[in-house]
Amino acid sequence: MSEPRAKKHFGQHFLHDPYVIDRILRTLDPKDGQALIEIGPGPGALTAPLMRRVSRLTVVELDRDVIPHLRQACGDAPGLNIVMADALSVDYAALAPPDQPLRLVGNLPYNISTPLLFHLLGFADRVQDMHFMLQKEVVDRMCAGPDDDAYGRLSVALAARAEVVHLFDVGPGAFKPPPKVESSVVRLRPRAPDFVVDDWKSFDRVVSAAFLMRRKTLTNSLRQLLSAEQIRSAGIDPQLRAERLSAAEFAQLANKLHSLQTTV
Repeated sequence: MSEPRAKKHFGQHFLHDPYVIDRILRTLDPKDGQALIEIGPGPGALTAPLMRRVSRLTVVELDRDVIPHLRQACGDAPGLNIVMADALSVDYAALAPPDQPLRLVGNLPYNISTPLLFHLLGFADRVQDMHFMLQKEVVDRMCAGPDDDAYGRLSVALAARAEVVHLFDVGPGAFKPPPKVESSVVRLRPRAPDFVVDDWKSFDRVVSAAFLMRRKTLTNSLRQLLSAEQIRSAGIDPQLRAERLSAAEFAQLANKLHSLQTTV
């Protein structure tokens, strides 16, 4: 069977470097019996060695054309459960056994990586960890702190919900076809924040609004949600920009917004 052709509209770049694959596997350290899910397996470069270590594995793949290659790479292993669906629409909680947290791994399509991360955050309470290959620029944003150029909405959303560790970088030559960007492998471990978030919807709403106009002061970017005086009463200088605030400080603003909404 000839190799499948990567499809640009799916953002596909198939991993093929055996050294990188082995390094991901050693970092993941999968154990038989764990609830493992691979997102975007493609023709199975990572799936096949995973199946040699565990007896059951669920994969989420949208491209029907790679499924025969995937099955062949895994020797039609009976423990391979293929969910043919858009990773952005999958209910990952439904794939989790009642007594086990999920472990997610994958070489994520670069064109959906950020919305997919936000989608996966919705299942954080069912997830043990996530090991993903992503565009290095995205990983830089995931790990960034206040005042970093890469700091933004994704940085804050993750800082409030998970431990994020940049593991190692991967060059374009590890993929077919080679992408025009550097890639990185990152690990996320969901955990509760060390500060109080009264309402997560309010938190995400404040963060989104603040970074929608990141070059403006909070007085201007949050004017539809909080007045300058209300921002000040939350313990935050309304003349600051979003890029200066930590996740804990965003929580202070969100808690103020939530308290105003619940007292109306």
